[in-house]
Amino acid sequence: MIIRDLGLVEYEPVVADMREFTLTRDDTTDDQLWLLEHQPVFTQGANGDPAHLVNPHDIPVVNTDRGGQVTYHGPGQLVAYTLIDLRRKKSGVRELVGRLEQTIIAMLADFDINAYARQDAPGVYVDERKIASLGLRVKRGACYHGVSFNIDMDLTPFHYINPCGQAGMEVIDLTSLDIKLDMAEAKQRFVAAFQQQMQTGK
Repeated sequence: MIIRDLGLVEYEPVVADMREFTLTRDDTTDDQLWLLEHQPVFTQGANGDPAHLVNPHDIPVVNTDRGGQVTYHGPGQLVAYTLIDLRRKKSGVRELVGRLEQTIIAMLADFDINAYARQDAPGVYVDERKIASLGLRVKRGACYHGVSFNIDMDLTPFHYINPCGQAGMEVIDLTSLDIKLDMAEAKQRFVAAFQQQMQTGK
């Protein structure tokens, strides 16, 4: 798997690049993992309900082709895009979602934080508060989009929406849990935990 660190970038060009990569890849194309932060943006999933975008204020809203409802991306949030050939791995979307959730859960366990996933609402939670969100898209047997993990960010914009379609859902970051982790280390820890999940599936 090729790992790319894109830094702090705008949302739409990256999504266009992911889509182009997915549509032009073939059976021999290496899978890639893109790590980045986005400039402030609300993204609305393909089947998202506009009612969940309560008041965007001056933050741009972008309709996108991933699954799920509306969410927020901004600096201090680790975004990991998984460009993976699922057919080649004989894997499905639900399995990859589970592995991404377990990646975040394992990272938090290293800090003695008890995190968990929910069957009814993909993502990672701590004490009924959401710390990571997921949304994927599959084309021609390969997936793109991925997971966003809140590290140390301004959480205010989450109050402008029903996060992932869940009214009243509290969104937190690592700083909310009194964990200080810089983005460079967060990326390193994510890569290690994700690679382990992809190798073991446990």
